[in-house]
Amino acid sequence: MEGSLKTLLQYRLDRAEEMLKASKDNLEMNQLRTSLNRSYYAIFHAMRAVNTLDGFDSSKHSGVIAHFNQHYIKSGILSAELSKIIKSSSFLREKSDYDDFYVVSKAEAEEQLRNAELFINSIKQYLTSL
Repeated sequence: MEGSLKTLLQYRLDRAEEMLKASKDNLEMNQLRTSLNRSYYAIFHAMRAVNTLDGFDSSKHSGVIAHFNQHYIKSGILSAELSKIIKSSSFLREKSDYDDFYVVSKAEAEEQLRNAELFINSIKQYLTSL
């Protein structure tokens, strides 16, 4: 892989890790909406890191997700379970960010954090195997 693409991939993976840590910190402070948001962004930046392998990025979340699903999930490179995590995380992030009266439970925030950890670990394992 070209040096600048490798640097970009690592930068995006580092951002994913940063968001994961922020999600944990927010959960500990009982900031459940923010924790959900950070869990989603951890997943989002991990997807962007993998999409770097194809030289792909998009200004829209739906574009990032569609490319990732098409090239890495549907092709069988990564587990279909990751697609379920993306869908759930995206749905909950949108609800918690935009629905004024959506109440986030601690259990939801904890589950999303576990899902984000699983997602990032799967991505790191895949990238290590290349």
